[in-house]
Amino acid sequence: MTNQAHFASVVKPGRYLGHEYNSVQKDWDSVPVHFALVFPDLYEIGMSHHGLQILYHLLNRQKDFLAERCYCPDTDIERLLREKNQVLTSLESLQPLGNFDCVGITLPYELCYTNILTILSLSNIPLYARDRDSSFPLLLGGGAGSFNPEPVAEFFDAILLGDGEEAIIEIGGAIARHKASRGSKAELLQHLAAIDGVYIPSHFQPDYDDSGNILEIRRTAGEKDAVRRRVLKDLGQIDHLTRPIVPNAKIVHDRLGIEVARGCTRGCRFCQAGITYRPVRERTPEQIMELAENGIDNSGFEELALLSLSTGDYSCLEQTLPALMDKFSSRFISIAMPSMRVG
Repeated sequence: MTNQAHFASVVKPGRYLGHEYNSVQKDWDSVPVHFALVFPDLYEIGMSHHGLQILYHLLNRQKDFLAERCYCPDTDIERLLREKNQVLTSLESLQPLGNFDCVGITLPYELCYTNILTILSLSNIPLYARDRDSSFPLLLGGGAGSFNPEPVAEFFDAILLGDGEEAIIEIGGAIARHKASRGSKAELLQHLAAIDGVYIPSHFQPDYDDSGNILEIRRTAGEKDAVRRRVLKDLGQIDHLTRPIVPNAKIVHDRLGIEVARGCTRGCRFCQAGITYRPVRERTPEQIMELAENGIDNSGFEELALLSLSTGDYSCLEQTLPALMDKFSSRFISIAMPSMRVG
């Protein structure tokens, strides 16, 4: 992500090494469409984010797509890059972000939104979508924060609402066709708008009252008056989850994470995730066991975490948890359930 000559001057150089075990190295010139997947926070936080790794491996399984990662640098690297007039690059090939066809930025929580501006500034990419023509990468947003996109809508060309596993492949296909046809940016946005779950901010105009509250969002282009979130119907596909990237530095959740279920049945009105990730979809105990065995064998993690909005609500927990403990206790691998209700 930065010149290794700087490593003697930074606090945690392991954040910027790249080439982690199970990361994917593709030949840049042999792949037509290039994605940069960006988490707008430090490496140790972004490497703990399950969603970015899912999209990373899904894209790299496609022969026509290449996906590389980038995380927000700490202030020491940011200062060095600005002093030396250098740009932010990807971890895998050290390509400047401006060279990619699409820069996909996760919107995990609002407090990291200023980091998005830092990343764009360090990459010499204009902040506002209206100032970027087709010579710049398509800026794509997604993640939990995308369900309230207006605070950052002016910076993004497109925002994906909901689950990304299927949509990201469709977006990549649209970019590939547009790149081959050498069409305009407006034409690309029209094609992306036709994909379920994709919101094009430039196709809509919000009207505000004197207090800054949105009164109405009017469609000014495109054919959709509203955008519905994308929902992945089945979690059964697991091939892309069996080779997790092993970090070079200590990360926040330094373990193998397995998503056992997505969504929640409770519907608590104060819980954003419980509403936006419904309906409930679960993996079978057999799929979880396969993910655990392959993931541990391919990574060497010493802890396994069962991920869900509420792992205790997983309907097959009583048969899955003892089986995992029996399988891994002799190898001194612990099993964690990090999301449990008080009750």
